[in-house]
Amino acid sequence: MNVFDILGPVMIGPSSSHTAGAARIGRVTLALLGAPAVRADILLHGSFAKTYRGHGTDKALIAGIMGMKTDDERIRFAPELAADSGLQVRISTGEIEGAHPNTARITLTDAAGHQASLQGSSIGGGNILITQVNGMDVLITGQYPTLIVLHRDAPGTIAAVTEVVAETGANICSFRLSRQEKGGDAVMNIELDSLTDHSIKERIQALPNIFSCTVLEPI
Repeated sequence: MNVFDILGPVMIGPSSSHTAGAARIGRVTLALLGAPAVRADILLHGSFAKTYRGHGTDKALIAGIMGMKTDDERIRFAPELAADSGLQVRISTGEIEGAHPNTARITLTDAAGHQASLQGSSIGGGNILITQVNGMDVLITGQYPTLIVLHRDAPGTIAAVTEVVAETGANICSFRLSRQEKGGDAVMNIELDSLTDHSIKERIQALPNIFSCTVLEPI
């Protein structure tokens, strides 16, 4: 346990789980999209679905999608700021089988029509756990520098990516692979102890069978 777990994050209230965690989930989705969103479709599950208006979860998610941090005083005005900026937001509630009570499923669309989606949970004290990216299983905490590599499931692809990681001097502390089917789309999420060489993104994206590489700084 670290100090963050005890004290929680610096944040705009009222709840670290329902606001700080929600803002972080929104920011990860924005990082995955890699461009400003013009549309956000948000599905809320469990406690998020029942109490999101009173706890400001909707405002926090929208704020995160717009790039705001947990202590940004503009969070309370996020829906109005989104409307002013042309970001269309649709929020619905429903059940997600097996999901943590504080879970959101978000799909973002940019001006060019590109989309990114994820499922993330706020697990307490402002901490989060991302469990799906573009419909594929991942495990991302947001506490470490993380590579999210979308790729074709082909022999040698994992070895090529991890070789680039090793060449930059980064150490892998967590690795997970998920694929839709053999030879189909797949995603690696690689958490690193630290990241000092930011050319890693371009180097991985230049490899065969790679669709995209997102470098997620600690959120």
